[in-house]
Amino acid sequence: MRKMKMLVAAVMLAVLVAGCSSAGGSKDITLAYVAWDSEIASTYVVKEVLEQKLGYKVEMLQVDAGPMWAGVSDGSADGIVAAWLPSTHASYADKYKGQYEDLGANLEGTKTGLVVPAYMDIKSIEDLNDTTGPELDYKIIGIEPGAGLMMASEKALDEYGLRDKWTLLESSSAAMSQELQKAYDNKEPIVVTGWTPHWMFAKMDLKYLDDPKNVYGGAEQIHTIVRKGLKEDKAEAYAFLDKFNWTPDDMAKVMVAIQGGETPEAAAKAWVEGNAELVDAWLK
Repeated sequence: MRKMKMLVAAVMLAVLVAGCSSAGGSKDITLAYVAWDSEIASTYVVKEVLEQKLGYKVEMLQVDAGPMWAGVSDGSADGIVAAWLPSTHASYADKYKGQYEDLGANLEGTKTGLVVPAYMDIKSIEDLNDTTGPELDYKIIGIEPGAGLMMASEKALDEYGLRDKWTLLESSSAAMSQELQKAYDNKEPIVVTGWTPHWMFAKMDLKYLDDPKNVYGGAEQIHTIVRKGLKEDKAEAYAFLDKFNWTPDDMAKVMVAIQGGETPEAAAKAWVEGNAELVDAWLK
């Protein structure tokens, strides 16, 4: 009889623990992001807060923009803090409309376009039709194929009549930055696909080429997008993601630290520890 009572008690305890776990939601969470320096910075800061302040175990999925949006829309990813709207990721936002929840902007004042060193005597994308082409072998250094910035740049080739001569080279954000730094150090001409915030603007004197046809759109925002049902499944994480908001200067500090040799984890940890008041506001 005593053994039977102990068994019943053990079963009841297991049911209670399981019930509490189910009610509180799993402490596992998946964040998807693109390999832009800006999004590496923001996603690792979010990871640090989720793990160190809220006790979650975070899985990081580094993917291209298309799979990132698909993942948060089909539920294979819980959230992203890397949605550039309303222009850069417009095609993905429209494609998956109704399949995700937009928590609004987490950063204001972004920009995308074609970028050159300030020492180059060129002001507009239209000027690429003139004397600049031969110096650059008619090549624009791009980033990952499928990125919204690359789609806009392909459109720019058509809108500005550059398609016959110019080529947009597929690359990666890291490779693009390296090519830009190398050309800048040697005072050589170069055109790249660029965006703000990015550490390269803090390290080099750069400028955007004017875009009179407004192919790249105006100033944008970076939004936080979560899967449907996250509020019910992981209320604590949802509340934090809903309040997560910082400035380009905040992001730049993390990006510069990473570019200077720190790991994303170390840079994010240092920033979180150094900005306790803001982090606490996200968690209230």
